Amino acid sequence: MATPTPPRGIILFAHGSRDPLWRKPIEAVAQRLLDADSGVLVRCAYLELDTPDLLVAAAELATAGCTELTIVPMFLGTGRHAREDLPGLVAAVRAAHLRMAVTLQQAVGEDGRVLDLLARIAMETPRGNP
Repeated sequence: MATPTPPRGIILFAHGSRDPLWRKPIEAVAQRLLDADSGVLVRCAYLELDTPDLLVAAAELATAGCTELTIVPMFLGTGRHAREDLPGLVAAVRAAHLRMAVTLQQAVGEDGRVLDLLARIAMETPRGNP
C-alpha cells in the first residue's frame, strides 16, 4: 500500500489591518486555492494588526503534516516589509520547522501577470461610483 503524500501548505502573507473588511480579498484568494485543490492546506497570516502571524500559521501547517510550505507575500511591491521584515520571519519559520521545505515567493505585485491584470482593470470603463 502506498504511503499518502503529505499535504502541501500555502501561507498568504499580508500586512494586516484593524479593519475586518480588509481581510476579505486575502481570504477570497485562500478560498479560491482550496476550491482549485482540495489537497492543499491554506492559511492567511499577517505581519501586524491582525492574527495569526506567520509563525503561528506555519506551526498550524506543520502540525497538520505539511512538509512543503510556500509563503506568498500578498504585497503589490517589494517594500520595506518584504525586504527587511519578511526574510527574518521566514528564517524563524525554517529554524522552527527543520523538516519542512520552505519556499518564499516574490511579492505578488512583482509578477507580470498581476501587473497585466491591473493594467486591464484600469483601462475598463467605470461601471459607476460605489
